[in-house]
Amino acid sequence: MKFSIIDLSQPIFDGGPNCPAHPPVRSEVVADHAAGGWRMELLTLASHTGSHLDAPLHKLRGGASISEMPLESFTGAARIADLVPLEPKTSILPEQLERAAPNLHADEILLVRTGWGEKRQRSNDWLFQSPKLSPAAANWLVEKQIRGLGIDHWGVGGWDPENDATVHTILLSHGIWIVEELRFTPQALAAGQPVTFMALPVNLQDHSGAWCRPVLLTDIVVSENG
Repeated sequence: MKFSIIDLSQPIFDGGPNCPAHPPVRSEVVADHAAGGWRMELLTLASHTGSHLDAPLHKLRGGASISEMPLESFTGAARIADLVPLEPKTSILPEQLERAAPNLHADEILLVRTGWGEKRQRSNDWLFQSPKLSPAAANWLVEKQIRGLGIDHWGVGGWDPENDATVHTILLSHGIWIVEELRFTPQALAAGQPVTFMALPVNLQDHSGAWCRPVLLTDIVVSENG
């Protein structure tokens, strides 16, 4: 069996952009070939940096940690809701999601493109001006009984502490995990829908979230030998 893999991840690197409320990203070379024959880096960053998953514990006291969630829950049929273009700080409403993903079914994964994934840099626009999912849209997704929600920015609720907290609480309290910091390529946008999505988290025990490598799996080919 052969898969064509479309990478949706954002890179992590020294000084890279991240949520402004989190510590700066640092990647230091602490060993190199010239000195000891080995290369190694020391990373200092929050667990919610780059492409990452939010578990219920991220917002809910006593909620499930990322290591308590079954791996199979992070893969499944997905649809891309392309909302581009959006104005800065747009509040994303249910009707916008419904227009962009009219055939969304229960237990599917919705991946939302705002366009801010293409703006990714440590700028005022990217850090503080992104569109944000509204509580009404979060409740609509709960009613649709989706499995997970992805978005192409560091925060699904934007730089709006009250809105962000409300949206995370609505989704996570209903078992809907969140994957943030996606990157939609032309290949991803051209993929047939629904498409298989996979974002397996690093096994960080009892953590509220973890880095992941989100991908789309397309063009599955079965060989003559099975």
